[in-house]
Amino acid sequence: MEARIAVLEQIARTTATALERMDGRMDRIDQRLDMLWGAQRGDFKWLLGMMVAGTGTILASILGLLGVMAHGFHWL
Repeated sequence: MEARIAVLEQIARTTATALERMDGRMDRIDQRLDMLWGAQRGDFKWLLGMMVAGTGTILASILGLLGVMAHGFHWL
């Protein structure tokens, strides 16, 4: 009976050690994911800003072209 208990205690110790290693690895993975998500969020904001600015520029160009056409064709 003592041998069985000793085996179970050894299994418990090795399991606890393995769980501690896994916990450390998971913490490092969480840190890396947080870093990646932060960078991705910044890239998204930059891209969204560029899209809004580009759309405004295109709209201004179209309106300018329409104004020149309206003047040239004497629509106004």
